[in-house]
Amino acid sequence: MCWRTGQRKSVICKFVINLDQRNSVLFLTKPPKFLFFTGKGGVGKTSLACATAINLADQKQRVLIVSTDPASNVGQVFGIQIGNTITPVPDVAYLSAMEIDPQAAAQVYRNRIVEPVRGVLPDAVVKSIEEQLSGACTTEIAAFDEFTDLLTNPSILKDFDHIIFDTAPTGHTIRMLQLPGAWSGFLEEGKGDASCLGPLAGLEKQREQYHAAVDALSDPLRTRMVLVARAQSATLREAARTHEELADIGFKHQYLVINGVLPDSEVKEDILAAAVWKREQAALSAMPTILSGAPTDYVPLQAFNLVGLPALRALLTPENLGDKSIETPSVEIPAVPSLSNLVGSLVGSGHGLIMTMGKGGVGKTTVAAAIAVELANLGHLVHLTTSDPAAHLIETLDGTLENLTVSRIDPLVETERYRDEVMKSKDKNLDEQGRALLEEDLRSPCTEEIAVFQAFSRIIREAGKKFVVMDTAPTGHTLLLLDATGAYHREIERQMANTSVHFTTPMMQLQDPSQTKVVIITLAETTPVLEAAGLQEDLRRAGIEPWAWIINNSLAMANPQSNLLRQRARNELAQINDVATKYAPRWAVIPLQAEEPVGLERLKKLLHNAK
Repeated sequence: MCWRTGQRKSVICKFVINLDQRNSVLFLTKPPKFLFFTGKGGVGKTSLACATAINLADQKQRVLIVSTDPASNVGQVFGIQIGNTITPVPDVAYLSAMEIDPQAAAQVYRNRIVEPVRGVLPDAVVKSIEEQLSGACTTEIAAFDEFTDLLTNPSILKDFDHIIFDTAPTGHTIRMLQLPGAWSGFLEEGKGDASCLGPLAGLEKQREQYHAAVDALSDPLRTRMVLVARAQSATLREAARTHEELADIGFKHQYLVINGVLPDSEVKEDILAAAVWKREQAALSAMPTILSGAPTDYVPLQAFNLVGLPALRALLTPENLGDKSIETPSVEIPAVPSLSNLVGSLVGSGHGLIMTMGKGGVGKTTVAAAIAVELANLGHLVHLTTSDPAAHLIETLDGTLENLTVSRIDPLVETERYRDEVMKSKDKNLDEQGRALLEEDLRSPCTEEIAVFQAFSRIIREAGKKFVVMDTAPTGHTLLLLDATGAYHREIERQMANTSVHFTTPMMQLQDPSQTKVVIITLAETTPVLEAAGLQEDLRRAGIEPWAWIINNSLAMANPQSNLLRQRARNELAQINDVATKYAPRWAVIPLQAEEPVGLERLKKLLHNAK
């Protein structure tokens, strides 16, 4: 591992692993009570958070690691079942873990508000309160409620020396960290009697907790933010944006970890490794200036999968770093289909909705762009869009194409549009006091969820006339959006139950395989495949059957010569076999590319297993 100072000399360095003392890891120097690991999906936040938790626990520090990601995989990394309660991690003294379960948290939140008034207020009023608390907003804020409790609960703070937060991908995390202040401000200024969370009294009870959470988050002696990135231009740009946004809400002291850097010792006599190394070094050289002042650690790419205690200990323990002794048995896999095979099957009636879904960092944006480019080249009208706040469609395409239009669901823009529409539609029927109450309610932080859902609904209606290719946000955020879609569908069903009016909801369109094709994107690694399998089950419970899986950035299909990359390629074979034989109705593999797949020509290469 090596690091750089704030002086921006060359950051291209030979990666010398020298961790004779644990404190040589900068982000672990005098660690405070709370450590947050955040960054773009797929950069290794969970692995680093878990390795950090083990590192501190091995020093006999009492540690709690908490996942705030709705699609948490902390349990998968440790190889144990972890739920919504604090659970000791076997074989690691002093370490406990917890995954915030949004659904379980929502039920606790509902009970706290509803039970005191049940039997006191009329049944119709209680039922109305329960309906107000049934949506995705309540689920999100209830999970956030548990998050603030972990920052402020005296019993928990007494039981643990350190609490480590493995957070959801960047956009979702920024929103979560803003919420303590947002809800505090809403409660201080709001005079309305309800919000989308139900009675304001339910929030009033949390006023003191939210204030305490704001104090804890804004104190650098108690809270440290660790930005995790890869040596890639897109993730470094994302880290820079995150750095600015976090600084704007009070996180001035941030640490940076560049994870999974290919050591220069691996580039000899391997064209692919040399290309990857050169690309990474170029990205590091062009690192955004705003990151230059942050204390920075560089973590080398490992030959082994970061699952299980031995691998996690090896990540930050000096005597095991770089260990390549983990052997993988040979696995035969079926003939590998290309992405072009799948796209050929998509053409059908010439229109429809195609959604790429999966864990952050697996390449959903790139694959969505490649599919859209191919469909447009075949002469079809295509609308390529994204619901991911951190997506970079324009940068990925790096060009224009006939028949192809591009858009982005921007939460800020959509929220402002929604507020304007509501005020215009209701303003003429309101007096001054009513107008003030409506404006207050529309300043509720969860108004954004409603606005984004409406934008999502508008876009997918276009799929009746053209192809709409949607690059979705990482798994957890997408599931919350689908939860909102399902809640809307159930409400429409309830309203139309006693009528003969035919209706179609967005959820019905998503459930119709003739109209919607969901493509799950993953990597040939244990955790991404398990998470993709979990996503598939969640979709099936919602009545949505995934159409295909795509394994992206496969080393096994790229034929590397470097010893480290060859070991990682062997590790992939079992996962590819599992996808082909256990999970995917259809599947394809995209090899790791020597050149970053940016621009129309390079995107075309992805279609034919070209390297």
